[in-house]
Amino acid sequence: MITFDRICVMNFDNAIRGARNPMSSWGRMDSYYEEGSGRFILGENDLALAHKLAVAGSDHRKFLRQIMVSIDISAPLYWWKEFDTYKVGTVANSTSTMHKLHAKPFTRDDFSHDALDEEGIVVLDAIIAYLEKERELYNENREKVHFMNMIQILPSSYNQLRTVTLNYEVLINMYYARRTHKLDEWKTFCQMIEMLPYAKELILVKGE
Repeated sequence: MITFDRICVMNFDNAIRGARNPMSSWGRMDSYYEEGSGRFILGENDLALAHKLAVAGSDHRKFLRQIMVSIDISAPLYWWKEFDTYKVGTVANSTSTMHKLHAKPFTRDDFSHDALDEEGIVVLDAIIAYLEKERELYNENREKVHFMNMIQILPSSYNQLRTVTLNYEVLINMYYARRTHKLDEWKTFCQMIEMLPYAKELILVKGE
């Protein structure tokens, strides 16, 4: 299971202006901020240039690294382990298991369990019951053994929230590397990418 919140795309205006620097073609800029919504709209000239550069390859589409995306992502630890292979062009601040794991009761919704069968649910519920017992003991006496029991037995299905910042160039790499991945979380992540502003013209460009 993976969820997204507070999706914010930033710096389109500066990125497209920078894309025109090599040819000093700022006079052809026709993008604008939409009155009322405040959305940045790429004009016909700017969109054509942006798409042409995006298709031309990473050496030509440096401006995509300046289009930033910030997202709150809640996903299981097993997905974050794969996400963490992307180190360049990404920043993430996570909720802390070290400091806050014992702060609230464990429930089934703290874990990704949408693909479990009945037997898997039974096992998960047993683990949750054990973790909750250890959490209560730790809160009572602060003995380290109970905290370590929680940390070392915590399943990789435990959901963690991270605020992530990345850019359109990184999203191109992620999309084409992960869109057919066996994990449903990656497929959902790629579907989210497809919904970003101008994704069709600027991100889904390989093979053109």
